[in-house]
Amino acid sequence: MEVIKQTNRTILFEEINPEKLDLLTLVGDAKGIDSLNDDKLKEINDHLLVRNFEDFLEKFSPTVYSYFNASNQKIMYTVKKPEAIPEDCITEIKLDANNDFLKMLFTLIDTKKSQGIKNADFKFQNVLDMISPKKVMEDIKQVRKEISYLYNEYEKLDEEDPKKLDLGDKLNVKFEEASINYNNVLGMLPLAIEDIKTRLLLGQNQDGAEAEPLKVGVLTLEESGELRIIEAPKPEETQIALIEESSNNQLALIFKDDYEDLNESHNDYVGSLVVRTFAPIATIQGEIDIEKEVNNYNTYLEFYKQSKEEFVKAAKPLIEKLLGIKMFFEQYSTKNKGMLPSLLISNIKPEMMIKGANKERVETYFNTVNAKNDFNDMIWFGIFPAIEMESSNSGKGVRERFKGNQSKQEPVKEKNTLETLTSLLELCKVYKIQLFFNFESSEETSFNNLATVGVDKYIEKTEILTRKDYSEFAIPCLPNFTVIPKDKSGVVLDIKMKQSENGAYLSKEKEDIMKLWLEGIYIDASYVAAGVVAAYQCPDYLRDYYKNVSSKYPGVRFDIEGGDNSLKITTTLAKEITGYTNSIKDVINKRNFGFVFSSDNASLNGKSITNITVYKARNLDITDDGFDSIYKTLVTTYVERVLRFATNDFKQDKIINFFSTNPNSQKSVWQNELGKINSVLQVGDDINHEIDTDSSTCNLNLTFNGNVKNLVLSITKSNTAV
Repeated sequence: MEVIKQTNRTILFEEINPEKLDLLTLVGDAKGIDSLNDDKLKEINDHLLVRNFEDFLEKFSPTVYSYFNASNQKIMYTVKKPEAIPEDCITEIKLDANNDFLKMLFTLIDTKKSQGIKNADFKFQNVLDMISPKKVMEDIKQVRKEISYLYNEYEKLDEEDPKKLDLGDKLNVKFEEASINYNNVLGMLPLAIEDIKTRLLLGQNQDGAEAEPLKVGVLTLEESGELRIIEAPKPEETQIALIEESSNNQLALIFKDDYEDLNESHNDYVGSLVVRTFAPIATIQGEIDIEKEVNNYNTYLEFYKQSKEEFVKAAKPLIEKLLGIKMFFEQYSTKNKGMLPSLLISNIKPEMMIKGANKERVETYFNTVNAKNDFNDMIWFGIFPAIEMESSNSGKGVRERFKGNQSKQEPVKEKNTLETLTSLLELCKVYKIQLFFNFESSEETSFNNLATVGVDKYIEKTEILTRKDYSEFAIPCLPNFTVIPKDKSGVVLDIKMKQSENGAYLSKEKEDIMKLWLEGIYIDASYVAAGVVAAYQCPDYLRDYYKNVSSKYPGVRFDIEGGDNSLKITTTLAKEITGYTNSIKDVINKRNFGFVFSSDNASLNGKSITNITVYKARNLDITDDGFDSIYKTLVTTYVERVLRFATNDFKQDKIINFFSTNPNSQKSVWQNELGKINSVLQVGDDINHEIDTDSSTCNLNLTFNGNVKNLVLSITKSNTAV
């Protein structure tokens, strides 16, 4: 660890935000350049390197853009900023911790993890309604309560009191959060929907019967002794003025002024809605135009549903990338922060990276970070998700008698290709980057699908990548993770309202239930696989699970398949299914294919394992025993890099010293620490070399528990006789 301080930096070959800088742009013209200078490397890291999910959100600011089409009265969404539309006609929707859709997904993942139950038993609907107008309003009410509390505390203190100034800063932040939607009609719709429902259904009984118009009254005893409820008198103007002077209602005036200050063209309805939402004043409700309000409510609800549907179609691919990045970092679940995983995001479409001269730029960058004896910026792993998987069209040629999935207009989802993957693997082979990849996430690549149809389609699809020089650097990851199953992705937003003779009521008709279908949300397996491997490179992370950990070495030799390792080091994601059948597991074990995740029932030391585990960790290099373990390639790369550093770029005499029986030689040091879980050499391992002076090569033979892996190095001959 003194020489190589990190073995887990990972590059993500994906575009996140086209408005931000990307790797190709930052590298620039690379003709005739062998390496980038240190200033350029620092600039790349400043823009593209992230060390946690919060850092990622801050640097890349993933955004969805919306604008309106007056010709069809629809709202449009795109993840690329529209160039032909004026700036003031575009609304930016930041996908951050405050986004209701992301908050819902994060909550769902955490809830599943805490409950540890499979998808069939999980109550998805209890979390999905977080994006309904009712739940959005509940969040607003919490903000409202906090603002009210802070303001009351603020008013109690003297003007120059430092504590008052601190509270003022907090109030400014809260008002800024509240003001985001002042001029965003779409953001105000959930508030308007709940506002109308509250006012119209104020007189509704608990049994859900239709609501009659409400006239607030007071209980009185007549002079005759009769008990009656009479309509409350409306306050006089002077009384209203007194009310406005009270501390609580000052907030209403502040919000009114704040709205008007931020909007040149005032809208009385929106202004009143802002005040009623964030600082409601208890007043006597006047006459309501029930027909108009019911029509408004239903119109708002229809438009809200349509806008959410369009948002999900446009944003879902980007949101799934965000979930993948979050899961990559989340696998490093330890309080002892040592070798923190880091992620370099290329932020450009992968096919662009391998086009013509663009490939030279990528090679120049890799040459800068991976072909030097400075290991701080070295890339060890790569992530390449969402590769196209053609599925059989069972509905082809079938007459449509009933509405089915085959007839649905699915949004065009950009996918990566095997051709791009092979080009990237050629680069990864040269610079010793192990590339985790997976096929596009859907029901066809889920745990349920693997449990029923097995791994054969994955083996067939990746056959083209076997028996190649780059095969050992190709790691197919399967299956993909399901956050929300397709058949359980319905969200009830609300119910349409109907007008009665005396008032209004929520419809009882099934067709009036406004339901949004998310069509399934998934996480690409390559993010999680890379995250797990990057996490166990850290000795401090391993120390959470093992006592015999050396602080001198990373986890390059750690075999997640060995012993109970996969039951100790699990993913952070909850189980999805009851497991694979024995016949499916027999095929997986016989072929030893892929980086395979398992959702089987298991226990360790009497404790049930409730998270998904790693079942296999193999690349596409075929051996006599099936596909090879990923740790063998990682150890070989690590040994080569340590050897290059220790021998001043493979000088013959220093190589001999490296492998000598001298107690201080590197081989001797490794052999003397066989008992650690992260020892570079384990029991049954060995490392030998043969120098061919005629060809100036050195053959390294690394033996892993009886299996030999060979590496040929070009050496520099010694000036002295040996």
